[in-house]
Amino acid sequence: MRPDTPAESTGKAGNDRPGENDRNTSAAPNADTADHTAEAARLERTAGLYPEDAEALLLRAAAHLELAGDRPAATALYDRLLATAGALENATLVRALKAANLWEYDHEAEARAIIDGVRATAPRDPAPWVIVAESLESHDELEAAHKTFTEAVTLLLTDVPEPPYATHPLLFGRHRVRRMLGASHDDWDALADTLHSLPVSLDELHDPKRVWSLGSENPAELQAELVRLRAELGAYREALSRPFPVAVLHWPAGELDELVAAYADLATEYPSHETHLATIERSLRELAASGTPNLGIVTGTVPSYEAFAASEGSSPSDTTLLPQYATTLAARGRAVAWPPQRAAECWCHSGRSYEECHRREIL
Repeated sequence: MRPDTPAESTGKAGNDRPGENDRNTSAAPNADTADHTAEAARLERTAGLYPEDAEALLLRAAAHLELAGDRPAATALYDRLLATAGALENATLVRALKAANLWEYDHEAEARAIIDGVRATAPRDPAPWVIVAESLESHDELEAAHKTFTEAVTLLLTDVPEPPYATHPLLFGRHRVRRMLGASHDDWDALADTLHSLPVSLDELHDPKRVWSLGSENPAELQAELVRLRAELGAYREALSRPFPVAVLHWPAGELDELVAAYADLATEYPSHETHLATIERSLRELAASGTPNLGIVTGTVPSYEAFAASEGSSPSDTTLLPQYATTLAARGRAVAWPPQRAAECWCHSGRSYEECHRREIL
């Protein structure tokens, strides 16, 4: 969770997310548990300093408490957030996380009721769907999990030419459950196959008979299973790290004018707003071409940047603060994924679609 990746002067921020242990296993008292408990406490303190970001920070704190095995404390954080549901950006996501957590420590009836409520609201965000469907799957409710995955992909991906990255787990999860149920491939499964990029196919990764090969005495079969497991672990780690992007700092025109007027030394860094926007798009394309996944953009404001500089005991004129500021914004959940879908509004807020704006201008 800590924003440890060094960022360059363009304002790129990198963040890592720790891997998650099996949700069904309570953590024993050890150094890892202590680390997760301490990180949860730190995130709660940070939420007090940045109330506008409390939702994202407390959700991360709850995740650490789950990893530490303190599921009742995680539920208390979810309840704390839901007590202000009207102010939440994604109350449905919080409910889904609470349901999954409750089921893990013998509150099945309450978890089921919340899951039914999440499904009834038909959220447009894929994350709550993924959480409740995987919770059903992990408790061997395969038919219900399949129905939930199918409801989600039908709602979110019907007539969508390019499935957003956030919807991929829905397609992959549905494929996995259908393999467990012995169902034949359909069009959604075919779409999942086209999106899967690892060397081991989804059919192999999701083969319910794979587990039997682990008991084989044939070295070739065991080696083949190790290859499959490494591929699956790689996909899992990628999915875990995805929500915390490598982000580039963006200043809206008015904010940039105010920034340069107040701190003339930054005029070299930002000669014009048009150059600034072009640099952002070019930097992101270079990162994408180099194979960097999970790219995003964070938008700065002069007051928050000044407050950040003061907290660092430095002057806003110091250009080395810019990537650190971007890192902080990304860690607070402020990043927007890049690139936008082609028909979506451009990240620069020009009012034009990305296809007609910066995607075209840089080509």
